Formats: sequence, C-alpha cells, structure tokens
Amino acid sequence: MDINAIERQSSTPGLISGTMLVIATVVGGGMFSLPIAMAGVWFPGASVILLFIAIMMLLTGLMLVEVNLHYGAGASFNTFTQDLLGRKWNIVVGIAFGFVLYILTYAYISGSSAVMAQTVFKYSGVRFPANISVVIVSMLVGAIAWYSSLLVGRITTVLIIGKFIAFFATFSGLVGHIEVAKLVDSVAVALPNSQYLPYILMTLPFCIISFGFHGNVPSLVKLYGKGGVSHITRSIIIGTLFALLLYIFWLGVTMGNISRSSFPPIIAKGGNIDVFVEAISELFTSRYMDLILTFFGNFAVASSLLAATLGLFDYIADLFHFPDDGMGRLKTALVTYFPPAAVCFFFPNGFVHAIGYAGLAFTIWSVILPPFLVKAARKRFPTASYTAPCNNTVLNLVIVCGAVVYLTVVLDVFGLLPTFR
Repeated sequence: MDINAIERQSSTPGLISGTMLVIATVVGGGMFSLPIAMAGVWFPGASVILLFIAIMMLLTGLMLVEVNLHYGAGASFNTFTQDLLGRKWNIVVGIAFGFVLYILTYAYISGSSAVMAQTVFKYSGVRFPANISVVIVSMLVGAIAWYSSLLVGRITTVLIIGKFIAFFATFSGLVGHIEVAKLVDSVAVALPNSQYLPYILMTLPFCIISFGFHGNVPSLVKLYGKGGVSHITRSIIIGTLFALLLYIFWLGVTMGNISRSSFPPIIAKGGNIDVFVEAISELFTSRYMDLILTFFGNFAVASSLLAATLGLFDYIADLFHFPDDGMGRLKTALVTYFPPAAVCFFFPNGFVHAIGYAGLAFTIWSVILPPFLVKAARKRFPTASYTAPCNNTVLNLVIVCGAVVYLTVVLDVFGLLPTFR
C-alpha cells in the first residue's frame, strides 16, 4: 500500500495543522517586502490599508471554501471553475493560477537561495554561487513535497514555530527603541515635501499577495475532508487575523526604528531579502541577536516556499490527473519545481519584482473569481454544507473592488503609478 495513503489513514489533522498551513503561506519571506512597499504611505496609512485588504481577502477565501466543498477532496480550481463557469473562464483562471504560483515559487526559491548564500558566507566565509544555492533549495523542497503533503505540513509547522520564536526573540527587543517621531514620520525626521496619498495604489499588489492563502483552500479541503468545515474556516480566520496583527507589529518595529528617509537607499539596491536583512541587522550591536535574525530570515522563506508551493503541487496533480503514488508525485514535483528553478538559475535576484508581478494574476483568481464562483454555485446547488457570510450585495462589492485592484496592478506593472524611491 502507498505510504501516503497509510499516513492519511493513521493521522487525524487537528486545527493547528490547517492554521499553520495558512500562516506559513501568507507570513514568510513576503513580509520582508512589506516595509519597502509601504514606505510611501508609511505606518498609519499602511495599517488602514492592511485592515481593508485582510477583510476582503478573508471573505473571498471563505467563498472558495463554500465552492470547493461542493466537490470531492482533491478537486482544485481546474475542476470547479470548469464545471461552474465553463472552459473559457477555466483557461483564464488556469493561466492566472499557474502564473501566480509559479512566480511565487520562483520568488521564494530566489529569496531562500539569497538568504542561504548570505548565511553561509557570513558564518563560513565561503561565497556560494547563486545558481548553486538555487539547485540545492529546489531539490530539497521538491523531495519533501514528493514524499507526502503531510510531511510538508509537519515540517512547515516546525519551521513556523521556530520562525516565530526567532521573530519575537529578535524584534521584541526593538519595541523599546521605537521612536514615535519615526513611526508617524514627523516633520523633524521627514523628507522635504513629504507626500503619502500618491503611493496608496502601488501598495495594493503587495498587500493582496500578503494575504494570499487562496491557492491552499483546496489543500485544506483535501486535508480535512467535507466533514471538517469548522476546521477549514477556523484555520482561515485565525490565520488571516494572526497575519494582520503580525504585519502591523512588523511594520511598527521596522518603521519605528528605520526612518522613512532611510528607505530610498534600500530600495535602490533592489530590495531583495538579503538586502533588507542586512539593513535590519545594522540595528543590532549583539552578535547573538544578529544570529537570531539570520535564523529567522532562513526559516521565514523556507516555510513560505514549502507552504505556498503546496497549492501549486495539488493544482498540477489535479490538472494532469497524476496519481497520488510515488511515480505520480515525482511527475507532479518535476512539473511544479523545475520550471521556476530553471528561471531562477539564470535570474536569481528577482524576489521583490516577482512579488509585485504576481499581484497582476493573483487578483483574478483570489478576488474577482470567488464571487462569480459563488454566484454560479448557489444557482447550481440547492443546498451547501457551508455558506460564506456574503449576500449578493457583498459579492458585487467585492467584484468592483477586485476590478479596481486589478486596474491598479496593471498600472503598476507598466510603471504608471507614483513610486516612492
């Protein structure tokens, strides 16, 4: 009997497994891009924007739960989009879904490789070529995903616990050093003729991605089954709330210690994870605290890489109907990880740019698609095991918001939005 089947029969996942999967997906290496992306609007504006986006993304996530539960465990976007909205929608969503998860996989391989190479150089003096670290990271994560999704969940849980221990051990010490003048960008520390409102729109792609657990909704349904509705929804709610509070804390700590006027040089260096970690590490005089920061950086991107790509792994398996055995999972792993790893091999430093571009396609299937799916599902199915807290007015409002966000992302991609530099 297949080892994955044995594991599924002998294991009953608790609430913590799903919650950790959501948290690990949304909270990770991508959070390093938030202070850079939010530098234009700064802390007060960033907090309001994050709250608004968190509510919208929570609602669309719960919409996907309602839709996904009408289908069998293992069904992904390819199955229910084709059935409810037809082939044309499915092609658009399939391209958008694949583009987002592939580019996020590329982004996290890029980030993981950069942090790993930086760590090895810092503590051994050996300079790792970027493309070699890309190969190592890709093969390692591919092997873990091939072995079983349950192993991904277990390793992710360990990584995320270690990550947050390191996070709070590192940054709780900086809370006492937060300067209110820096946090609110008072006149004493502000750049001449400071403006904030023009930079609101360019923050939206990064905020959308920062609450992007939607690709893992099918994985949660697969993990808990149709009888685990409460665990699925609670995992999403707790994960989203935790992410929101952590992001606000993270922005408060970074923006309260690094003034807004200090961000242009960081942005000018490309803003990859290793650059921002280096900037943060300059705040510490203790080698012990610098070590914990390095530890956090490695765990953050590793947990994101594992959790975020699990959604792509399950989507590829569903799309190509690969069986859930050793050979089938090997095929799925190759299709999942080889293309982004190959691109990253030749272009290893594209983390922040990739996160921004991912918002272009991510908006389609995480914000615009769910309301349309729910509308179609409620017409098709007379009853539902779970109904998202959204009436028709809310569904239409989310569609409008999604269209605005999408237009914003398009303008940003073509460089037509004001950018803080």
